[in-house]
Amino acid sequence: MNWYYYIAWLLVGVQLLFTYYAVRNHRYAMLKYDRKAGAVYRPRVALIVPCKGLDPQFDANIRSLLCQEYEDYRAYLVVQDRSDPAYARLCTIRDHLGSGSATPSVEILVAGPSTACSQKIHNLLYAIDRLDDDIEVLAFADSDVCVCSDWLARLVQPLRRPKRGVTTGYRLFVPTRNNLATLGLSAINASVAQMLGNSRFNQAWGGSMAVRFADFRRLGLPEIWKHTLSDDLSLSVAVKKAGMIVTFVPACLVASHASMSWSRLSEFCRRQFLITRVYAPLTWALGLLSSMGSVLGLWGTVAVAVYAATVGARHARFFAVIPVIFFAGQLFRVVLRQSMASRLLKDHARRLRPAIVADVLGFWFWSLLLLIFILSSAFGRTIRWRGIRYRLLGPTETEVLGS
Repeated sequence: MNWYYYIAWLLVGVQLLFTYYAVRNHRYAMLKYDRKAGAVYRPRVALIVPCKGLDPQFDANIRSLLCQEYEDYRAYLVVQDRSDPAYARLCTIRDHLGSGSATPSVEILVAGPSTACSQKIHNLLYAIDRLDDDIEVLAFADSDVCVCSDWLARLVQPLRRPKRGVTTGYRLFVPTRNNLATLGLSAINASVAQMLGNSRFNQAWGGSMAVRFADFRRLGLPEIWKHTLSDDLSLSVAVKKAGMIVTFVPACLVASHASMSWSRLSEFCRRQFLITRVYAPLTWALGLLSSMGSVLGLWGTVAVAVYAATVGARHARFFAVIPVIFFAGQLFRVVLRQSMASRLLKDHARRLRPAIVADVLGFWFWSLLLLIFILSSAFGRTIRWRGIRYRLLGPTETEVLGS
């Protein structure tokens, strides 16, 4: 079993590398989160929120977006048609805002159905086509996120530097029901959030992101978006091609309340990874390799250790130490990401406790489930998103198959 020594040391090296990046990203998140947003950069912002149906905590989510501590922003809430239950709720929320909102303008737009891109992007472009010329920054949020009062100021602040092409937060799922599928969603998503930091591998996330309007037009996004499905990944690709940076803003990590069944969890994860495979194949491949490394590194070394002990191989104790190293390294990364979640979403700490416990006790199972979901996304190009089916023909071409 001499060959195993070389493989074992290679696996240990990979494990240490993953742990190093987890520590580095955690340190970055904590340092950036503790810095308050200054008042030196306050451009005029258009905040665009596409809506479809009533998400959990819908009213609270929309109010959080319309009550930002920001002096000069205009909000555009966009639905496909007036029959969407979100439309009536948005009108009610707008009419009852009173003095709680800092935005001088809240417009509710009806975009109509899309024919060549995702409905979400169609809604976004419909709003963008109606913006005034004095808008300097585009900010985007999803209707299923709840944000802090300084979210917009924090999101916009890094754009004062020209090299930063797009700023992004990310989501953490806060369970509204503590069944295994929902807890698994929270744990798997937290492991993805842990990959964001001061890194050129960052990808923007459309539920919490901002870009300068001039850059948006200069990079040709209005034309690119007309035929694509993913708003955030296509924007990330364009920004990186232009030599600019996707900047992760830890303070813009947002809460998304969720309740999942196993079938919905499978559909959601496959959809996310399939979109990543089409738009960012290198990111998808790295995710696959890291997931395989975590699963095979733990369970493969356990199998070799058992075999070595069974046949009485030399240095059997050495073989037994390797899975312990993997187990300890993965557990340490769980503790790091959940401590970040508790710190950055302290207002949701009580709701997050079951998800934290589930991640700590079951990370070995969630990592296996994550690998299965990534592998499932390696096949096919058809997805269902918010009740509409799409076929991803390529990064710049999408076929709308209908409801």
